[in-house]
Amino acid sequence: MRYTLTILCILVCQSYVFAQDCNTILLGEIIDFHDQTPLADAIIQVKVNKEQVYSDEFGKFTLKNLCNGSIELEISHPECSTRFVIVEINGNTHKKITLEHHLEELDEVKVTGATIKETNSAQEKVLKTKQLERFGSNNLGDALKQINGVSSLNTGSNIVKPIIQGLGGSRILILNNGIRMQDMEWGAEHAPNIDVNAANTATVVKGAAALKYGGDAIGGVILLDQNRIPKKDTIYGKTLLNGVSNGRGGNISSELTKAYENGFYIKGQASYKKLGDAEAPDYILSNTGVSQFGASVDFGRLGFEKGWSAYYSYFDTNIGILSASHIGNVDDLISAINSDEPGKISDFTYDIKNPRQNVKHHLGKLKYYKRFEGLGKLNLQYDIQQNHRFEYDIRVGADKNKASLDLKLTTQTLATDITIDAFEKQKFSFGVLGRYQENFANPETGVRRLIPDYDKVDFGVFATTEYKLSDLTTADAGIRYDYSKIDAQKFYKTSRWEERGYDKDYSDIVVSDLGTQLLTNPELTYHNFSASAGLKHKFNTENQFRFNYTLAQRAPNPSELFSDGLHHSAARIELGDLRIKSETSHRISVSLGKDTYTWGYDVAPYLNLISDFIILEPTGVEFSLRGAFPVWEYRQTDARLLGVDASIYNNWTNNWRTDHKFSIVKGRERSNNTALINIPSARMENGITFNKQEWHNFNIALQSQYVFRQNEYLDNINVYSPQQNQEVELDINTPPNAYHLLKLDTEMKFNFNNNNALTVGLGVTNLLNTEYRDYLNRQRYFTDDLGRSFTLRLKFNY
Repeated sequence: MRYTLTILCILVCQSYVFAQDCNTILLGEIIDFHDQTPLADAIIQVKVNKEQVYSDEFGKFTLKNLCNGSIELEISHPECSTRFVIVEINGNTHKKITLEHHLEELDEVKVTGATIKETNSAQEKVLKTKQLERFGSNNLGDALKQINGVSSLNTGSNIVKPIIQGLGGSRILILNNGIRMQDMEWGAEHAPNIDVNAANTATVVKGAAALKYGGDAIGGVILLDQNRIPKKDTIYGKTLLNGVSNGRGGNISSELTKAYENGFYIKGQASYKKLGDAEAPDYILSNTGVSQFGASVDFGRLGFEKGWSAYYSYFDTNIGILSASHIGNVDDLISAINSDEPGKISDFTYDIKNPRQNVKHHLGKLKYYKRFEGLGKLNLQYDIQQNHRFEYDIRVGADKNKASLDLKLTTQTLATDITIDAFEKQKFSFGVLGRYQENFANPETGVRRLIPDYDKVDFGVFATTEYKLSDLTTADAGIRYDYSKIDAQKFYKTSRWEERGYDKDYSDIVVSDLGTQLLTNPELTYHNFSASAGLKHKFNTENQFRFNYTLAQRAPNPSELFSDGLHHSAARIELGDLRIKSETSHRISVSLGKDTYTWGYDVAPYLNLISDFIILEPTGVEFSLRGAFPVWEYRQTDARLLGVDASIYNNWTNNWRTDHKFSIVKGRERSNNTALINIPSARMENGITFNKQEWHNFNIALQSQYVFRQNEYLDNINVYSPQQNQEVELDINTPPNAYHLLKLDTEMKFNFNNNNALTVGLGVTNLLNTEYRDYLNRQRYFTDDLGRSFTLRLKFNY
């Protein structure tokens, strides 16, 4: 009986199968998700029987002899991410399928090695992961100096602020993982609070052409980004270890990423650095150690149509300030600046004593994005930052461990933008931003507050467009409006208030007259407009030309407005001016370049005319209870910066390569043709590299850097010497001599099983242990720059 029933069931099932309609047709259409254009030559494969067809010039395809039910199709295209689609067949069926075919996605699918540019017409350069890893024991400013046209303003070796084509500080925007840094960048000795080991790429946009990030980037934009997380089940990471001879320390950094096929990921990173006193060729630079810790976590779910992410980072640095830079009286100051050696030299130590600075920076971000078929992509982002800066002077008694400057800056930003890319030749972007910032200056320091309490509100809106004029020519343009309002509570000494003429111009902002000082409430509002227009033309696949014009306006920062007293870690008295107004920059740049495997070059001249340019320069010396300090005052003038960045490379053979770079910028006041302060010297770099992949990717490079003397500078100032009972010249502006440095770097990579690899590198800076002083190092007044240093690098990928 059981056998009979089994036979009966088989016959019934076979009858049902043969009765099915397997003559059904699927009419399909493959289109671009963004602009709905048809995609020809897409491959459509049925997963079950491997039947394969191609889409025609209209993006259409046909699959015949299908049975009703579910089938899975694998859709692929030469310039798209492969997509798997389940189609329900119920009679003759029509199905429209979209693919991710767009320039923005090329980087994700690794179709091309070209870097996605922030703007078509601006001058841009990118440092990739391997280049940044060589500077794991240094800082961001040191790494960026690899890019031609980028220099730095230093306070010793551990405080390095990037300068782009002669401009730095608040004129440069730094975006860390899509977040504009708010870390009191106004200080000459306030380095970016960023762990260079946390970034995978660094892009420098010279000039304010990237309007979506801000209209006040008169100098340029620095973008620090992470590598894309793959959408697959994987886990990977790396650990870097650096040992440094100059400072007798080093750093360790490690990161680990776990990703899933559904788009979810989590990534963690942490690093620690410890260095003792640095050394010049002939002596110890006392109290120049550094201790630094950084960590970040990033997680989210990333899909093509929508996704979200959350990011948090923490950065804590403790930096010693050269002991010899803090002076007791005017004659000691004269002696220190005019001397060839620092006045205080102690034995090597890892201790970081006063004077020093300690900064803690918290950063958090939430981001959501959504792509709309046939329209574009919407982004929504909220971020919050808190920067807490302590500066410690040399004090005695009960206050010896108390900070002389204690500032806490809290910033919240909400921004949204949409990119419309549904048109074949044109793309539009629109965005709006709101920001609230609060600065708290702790009054318990026992020292007059350099920067007051204030609230600041920012609002910005922008629109940009790109238009493809032809296959070889692309134009871009943009406009931006920014509103800023500062509401401050500021105490002024009555004598200073009257000395600067505020009693006549700002009597209406006085809240309370306390006799020897006044409480005031400055409320300052700024309306700034920025615009950019440019053109990129490719003569062929190897040669291209770029032109860009940018109008940029920058509102003064709180330091330029309110500074009023001793800036302790800068070792100088700084005086702001309430009358300072927004800067306006008109910048024109062009570049002509060639890029082939054999050789290439890039020549990029530029002209930047800045009205109401804000400068800080020395004007005299003042006494205080803590000693004698130079007085630096802010003022405005009309400025002209003219320069050129040029580079050329040649791959002579498969193993030998040479690189040559030259940059120069001339900065002058337009009214009287006098020199501007702190303009970088001309510099020239030449390098030769030998690479042999068969020798475990052996690489060795020798680099020569020649920095010219800055021959355009301000006159020195005269100060009264009590010891000599007369006016004497303070040699505060005279630049040091030109210098020449050699640098050697070598590296090998050893591959193991399971994609593990160990990279070993050795670098030597200042190879000949040359004595030199750099014009843009603020400690050049007191000491020579760094001597020879060896760095051993170990990197393990897993």
